[in-house]
Amino acid sequence: MTYGSFEFDRRGLLDCIIGQFRVSLDGFHGPNHWARVRHHALEVGRVVGADLAVVELFALLHDSQRRNEDDDPLHGARAAVYAVSLQGGYFVLEAARLEQLAFAIRHHSDGKRHKDPTIQTCWDADRLDLGRVGIQPSARYLSVEAAGFIDEAYRWSLASGEREDPELFEF
Repeated sequence: MTYGSFEFDRRGLLDCIIGQFRVSLDGFHGPNHWARVRHHALEVGRVVGADLAVVELFALLHDSQRRNEDDDPLHGARAAVYAVSLQGGYFVLEAARLEQLAFAIRHHSDGKRHKDPTIQTCWDADRLDLGRVGIQPSARYLSVEAAGFIDEAYRWSLASGEREDPELFEF
């Protein structure tokens, strides 16, 4: 996939992530979640002018180091380290963009907002998929732009593993 001058091996990256993933692939934090987060990240990112390469990488990597489906407060920190370790293999980002990706991953579960549109888009995309665990996303924790996606995102989240939009799950 190419975003401007950015290219990466999405299939190779996905295979790598899935090959080391410790949680059920059919669970709340597996590939179905990554696909919905990716969709939301690209949609919101286009509206706010976010770095689409960073938000897509976030979607695929943010929960990659979970050790369980429940309470795992260090999964973001582990995933940030993992993302940086993949630099040069499946993707190459300039230092500032890599730090932006690592920051977004490391802090995605902190419940905060951020002034940087790329970082906020990452967090918005993940929060828009809270319906998968029975939580209606709140506009309070989203950018104004992302709040407009709540109803559609909640519907997809409730469908969970149902693939009603085939393009949504095509990496």
